[in-house]
Amino acid sequence: MANGKTSSRPDLGSIGGLLLAVGGILGGLILDGGKVADVKQVTAALIVFGGTLGAVMLTTPLGTLIGAVRKLSSIFFEKAQPVSQTIDTIIGYATQARKQGILSLEQEAARIENPFLRKALNLAVDGLEMSQIRSIMELEIEIVEQRGEAEAKAFETAGGYSPTIGIIGAVLGLMQVMKNLANIDEVGRGIASAFVATVYGVGAANLFFLPAGGKLRARMHAEVQLREMMLQGVLGIVEGLNPKLIRTRLDAYLVHGGSRSKAARESQPAAQAATVEG
Repeated sequence: MANGKTSSRPDLGSIGGLLLAVGGILGGLILDGGKVADVKQVTAALIVFGGTLGAVMLTTPLGTLIGAVRKLSSIFFEKAQPVSQTIDTIIGYATQARKQGILSLEQEAARIENPFLRKALNLAVDGLEMSQIRSIMELEIEIVEQRGEAEAKAFETAGGYSPTIGIIGAVLGLMQVMKNLANIDEVGRGIASAFVATVYGVGAANLFFLPAGGKLRARMHAEVQLREMMLQGVLGIVEGLNPKLIRTRLDAYLVHGGSRSKAARESQPAAQAATVEG
């Protein structure tokens, strides 16, 4: 029986979007007669990324910042949320509980890999009331939501600071240019180099930091929705609902336009009848 195990896969949207954005900007630079070497400057990168990191460290708790950095991989690699398989799993548990009693799920619960579903089902097997199970598990969902929101905010904060740090880098570069006004040949190149920091700051904010914050928030919402679905399923088992009625409820969590599992499609007519029966 499936138990809600997730698998990672490359997020083509994130990878393709970043490559398209960077490629479009560099392509436009080249078509305009420039060179990629024109925007390669170590000092500008050091000022922008070092200054941005320092500013974010001042405003974000270290634990939250470390958590946000650890989530970097989830921006480019998506955990496939097995919604339809999880629904099938919950319906299997509901069917077993209806036939053999909820205590028969004790061994099944111990083998569940998803910690949220395992805990919720164990609480049900332990005989807790629905209100208690709901209270405990909704608290966990709220904590996950708050943590995910804070980690997404860390990237958005970086996106707010980096353009300003880029301007600081440009000003610092212009200060160096002013020291060499006697050498007019170097002034033009110096001014061009000075503005590279601004390009880095604005580019990093709009091509990575802000989009990354949005993607992490979307990932968090998907995780919260999956957990809410699991909780609804377990509460349906505790309530003793007809498994087909539970499926009808959980089918609402399927992604719009997504394909249902074979079992869900086959049981739909019966589920509609069960809704009438209660």
